[in-house]
Amino acid sequence: MRRRAFLQTGMAAGIAGATGLGSTPSHIRTTPITAEGPLRLSSNENALGLSPAARRAVIDGIPEANRYPGAKRRELVAALAAKHGVARESIVLGCGSTEVLQVMVQASATRRCALVTANPTFEDVFDYGIPETYRVERVPLDANMAHDIDRMRDLAALSWDPVLVYICNPNNPTGTLTACSDVDSWIEDAPANIRFMIDEAYFEYVDDDGYWSAIKWIEQRPNVVVARTFSKIYGMAGMRLGYGIAHPDTAAHIRRFMCQVNANELALRAALASLEDGGLVGRSLDANTRAKQVVYSCLEELDLEYLPTQTNFVMHRINGDLRTYRERMREHDVWVGRPFPPMLSYNRLSFGLPEEMERFTEVLREFRTKGWV
Repeated sequence: MRRRAFLQTGMAAGIAGATGLGSTPSHIRTTPITAEGPLRLSSNENALGLSPAARRAVIDGIPEANRYPGAKRRELVAALAAKHGVARESIVLGCGSTEVLQVMVQASATRRCALVTANPTFEDVFDYGIPETYRVERVPLDANMAHDIDRMRDLAALSWDPVLVYICNPNNPTGTLTACSDVDSWIEDAPANIRFMIDEAYFEYVDDDGYWSAIKWIEQRPNVVVARTFSKIYGMAGMRLGYGIAHPDTAAHIRRFMCQVNANELALRAALASLEDGGLVGRSLDANTRAKQVVYSCLEELDLEYLPTQTNFVMHRINGDLRTYRERMREHDVWVGRPFPPMLSYNRLSFGLPEEMERFTEVLREFRTKGWV
């Protein structure tokens, strides 16, 4: 048997058997594949997993996994450009959106640059700036748990040197929104030395008329970069694929700092199939909404404060020591979120499937009977 034929029949069949996938699309599982072990509610993953179409695309792509992914890269770039109504030259692929953030931090670094961010927010951005010369300005969230845009603007205006502004909207870990009209006002008035890195990892989850994408700025403002990901709504966190959207000149500058083949063949195929799956986003949103309601009901029953979220996680109060709470959850095979100083009386809880959140709430109610929360 020829090598390609073997791959298409033997290996693909083995994987199909291992994952529960049949030999035709009609036999693809529509329920998520779950493994034995702890309930993983700590990393804002999509518990539905890959869409059936994406799983099939991965299996079908295995015979091409020995080839460099040039053709599929171009195909995905074209699909994303069409989706967002931008030029292909405006799309930058990354190993998750976090690589886009990392490279933007590094590509913007100069001898006296400043990094202006909210606090708390997605902390990896701080880590990416450590090898550089950034002066970091962390601005506490305002009373509504939104970015304090006025204070951030004031700090940025103090410098004539390059300033990189990081805005995670919706914000991680709070799940809260910052008014896009305030962000737009700043972008419109900002001088060229201020660069904006807008993280829209949770864009698809938002249900608020006051929220919209910053993509509208990239054609006229080379100092704006928007980061998106396939990790969240598309359930591809383990495949590490994201992208940036920027003015073509800015995108070209960013690419000089990136690996030129940083997206693998199977991830590219899964992403293309996910984009073509018209029901995927709706299924993810439906599962997330039902899971959220399970958690909200329990938190309200126990009178535990929480921040209404526009994401696939919620920040809620625990009424106790955070480290102890996390350790006790681990003892019950439930993994919950890491600490986010200064909000150490809260825990970030990722939403799993609705039935998984029922299991979590049973544990939380047990904790209440023991006086632990």
